[in-house]
Amino acid sequence: METLTLETPEARAETRIVLHVGCGAANPAKLPGDVFPAGDWRELRLDIDPGVAPDILASITGMPMVADGSVDAVWSSHNLEHLRPHEVPLALAEFHRVLRPGGFLLATLPDLQAVALLVAQGLLEEPAYVSALGPIAPLDILYGFRPAIAEGNDFMAHRTGFTAASLARHLGASGFAEITVQTDGRFALWARAVRPA
Repeated sequence: METLTLETPEARAETRIVLHVGCGAANPAKLPGDVFPAGDWRELRLDIDPGVAPDILASITGMPMVADGSVDAVWSSHNLEHLRPHEVPLALAEFHRVLRPGGFLLATLPDLQAVALLVAQGLLEEPAYVSALGPIAPLDILYGFRPAIAEGNDFMAHRTGFTAASLARHLGASGFAEITVQTDGRFALWARAVRPA
C-alpha cells in the first residue's frame, strides 16, 4: 500500500496539518477554532465511512497510508467510544505514530462518570441535553445514538467508554506525555496529549 505524501518541507513552515479522524461529513466548523484557527491549519479528513467522502478511507485502528510523523495534530471527536475495548490501544498507537514529535492529540468523548450519575438517578431514557440531532439521553451516550443506529448506521454504536482517569491511563500507556483530561460539565471529556519530542 502506498504511503500518503502530505507536504513538502516548505509547506510545513506555512500551514500545519491536523488529521481529523472519524471526520464524518465535511464541515470546517467541526474543527475547534480556538485550537485550529482557519488559515493556520489544513484539515486532512479520515473516516471509515465512504459515504462521507473522506480524504482517506480507513479505520482509526489502522492508518498505514498516513506516514509516520507526518501530521502536527490529530483531532478525534467522539470516536474512541465506537471501538471495542481491545481496539483502543491500536487507535491510540496509530494516533501516536502519525504525529510528528512534539505534535498533539486533541480528543473529546463521553464522560461515563457524569452519565452514571444520571443513570443512578433513574434517568436512563430522559434527555440529558439537546444536540443538533435532537434529544440525547444517557442511554444514547452509553450505547450510541439510537435513531441513527435504527436507520442502519451501525458506525454510531458505542462499544466502550471512559472516565477521566481511565482515559489518562490509556493515553499514558500509549506513549503520550503532557496529558490533561478535563470534563466540560456537559457529559464530555476533553483530552490533550503530546507525542514526546
